Amino acid sequence: MTAAGAIAGAVGRERAVGRLIRQPLAAAGLAIVAAFLFVAIAAPILPIPAPDLAAPAERLHPPLSGQGLLGTDQLGRDVLSRVIWGLRVSLAVGAAATLAAAFVGSTIGLVAAFYGRLVDGALMRLVDVLMAFPYLLLALAVVAALGPGLTNAALAIAIVNVPFFARAVRGAALGVVGRDYVDAARMAGLSDLRILATEILPNVAPLIVVTAATTMGWMILETAGLSFLGLGAQPPQADLGSMLGDGRKVLASAPHVAAAPGVATFLLVVGLNLLGDGLRDLLDPRMADGRDAPGPATRVEREAQDGGAASHLSP
Repeated sequence: MTAAGAIAGAVGRERAVGRLIRQPLAAAGLAIVAAFLFVAIAAPILPIPAPDLAAPAERLHPPLSGQGLLGTDQLGRDVLSRVIWGLRVSLAVGAAATLAAAFVGSTIGLVAAFYGRLVDGALMRLVDVLMAFPYLLLALAVVAALGPGLTNAALAIAIVNVPFFARAVRGAALGVVGRDYVDAARMAGLSDLRILATEILPNVAPLIVVTAATTMGWMILETAGLSFLGLGAQPPQADLGSMLGDGRKVLASAPHVAAAPGVATFLLVVGLNLLGDGLRDLLDPRMADGRDAPGPATRVEREAQDGGAASHLSP
């Protein structure tokens, strides 16, 4: 890469970040996600007690009582520490499930669109079968077959979200496989794998990124749901969903035990959704600099005629 190309790429990235920050909601989502990521990554060096350190004599202390900033749970464990470590686990599991679903689903969509006919029909019928099952029931069935645990819960969530990536990527790739440059690559003797990787994938990559960004929050919520039911994280491991399940038992006497992980989950999912929407607008070429943003197709013009108001439509 030349120096001019490197400078142009840096300028393009700065403009992209600037456009993202200029969107208030996207900037808020970015701030929330960045703060949560920082706290999760810094968890091992933060001055907080171990999340599994129990002290039954100090159980169910309320927030700001001198026993932890957010109080303690029914076993005397620090709620703030468990929320931070649970956030770390939930982010890692959600990211892993999103990457797995995006990789498998995108591969299915690309192959189906590229080869078409029998391959397309067979792969899409398989996707239709997966989509025919309610996603939560399918996730429960997968976890029931493999056994409870975070790894199996992440695998189940990835499996039930593969069809969404496959459908979206196939639809976008169908508009690319018939382009002239793809035909030229075939005539040049490039292999199918190289055409898929160098000609088709770059054109659908923005869609994959946007779909992953907008789906990750939902996957974290689904994983928390499985943990809430006891099928995800197993005691004593801290996880936002399992903490909600534990807090439900003492909701009447100590609502802070459930409120803390619930608020953390809510803010995380909202932040990811806002950031995903911002990335969608950023990667949409029609939204560049806001000049080509979608607007009304018909403009109403009003003008005074003979002392009265008349209006007509213009395209």
